[in-house]
Amino acid sequence: MLTIGGLVFLMLCVFGSFMASGGAIGALIGSMPFELLSILGAAIGTFVMANSMPELKHAVGGFIKTIKGPAFKKTDYVDLLSLLFFLVKLATTRGAMALEPHIEHPESSSAFGKFPKISANHHVTVLICDYLRMVGMNADDPHQIDDVMARELKKILNEELHPAHALQTMADALPALGIVAAVLGVIKTMSHINEPPSVLGEMIGGALVGTFLGVLLAYGMVAPIASRLRSIIIEESKYYELIRAVLVAHLHGNPPQVSVESGRKMVPSEHMPTFQDLETALQAIEMT
Repeated sequence: MLTIGGLVFLMLCVFGSFMASGGAIGALIGSMPFELLSILGAAIGTFVMANSMPELKHAVGGFIKTIKGPAFKKTDYVDLLSLLFFLVKLATTRGAMALEPHIEHPESSSAFGKFPKISANHHVTVLICDYLRMVGMNADDPHQIDDVMARELKKILNEELHPAHALQTMADALPALGIVAAVLGVIKTMSHINEPPSVLGEMIGGALVGTFLGVLLAYGMVAPIASRLRSIIIEESKYYELIRAVLVAHLHGNPPQVSVESGRKMVPSEHMPTFQDLETALQAIEMT
């Protein structure tokens, strides 16, 4: 909602100050549809040219993400830590083979069933099960697992950041596309050079609207959206890094409580549960 609120405030300030200073808003609005068609049409065309269909769909999802904000809140991190605590404690007390019913069929696992949101997240479920499965296959070198997970999480982060990079590239191009629209307006004006100054002045003003819109769209809309999307994706990546921290700490031979505490330290400060909050959640897991 902050994104929408900021956009509304931006538009009010830009156009409000123009009108308050005596600007003719009618002339601006009259030229805007054609200039927007030229600029946005060119921007969308170049965006489509530069990206594949999956990447375009990903970009649409990224735009929605900027409106909704980060997907994971404090309760989500507590749930993930609780699930990992249950799994690593089970592996510690009963051996890695005791995990097999949970990691081979997570959809029917009693452990995953306690946390429906985690079960519904395919990427998180697969990440947990794959690496616990590797541990069951005697791939229990913590340094090796840490290295493999780090590379996979880096790959996932780069893929998730692509929409933000694509939007930033569009933002960088929009001022130039605005100049293209302005040049077209100047060419149109020059073809009517015999018209009176009042007509030429209006046509030149309409041409400059293209430059104005290109800069406004770039630095006032698309670039902030790209920046916001990037920050959201980086914040959400901590959710996956938490899994890595817990599993690596577990493979180093730490008790389950210590392993989970290592994961808690990866939670963004805004959503980090206190030690007491997590302890209460873990005690509830132990009693069930």
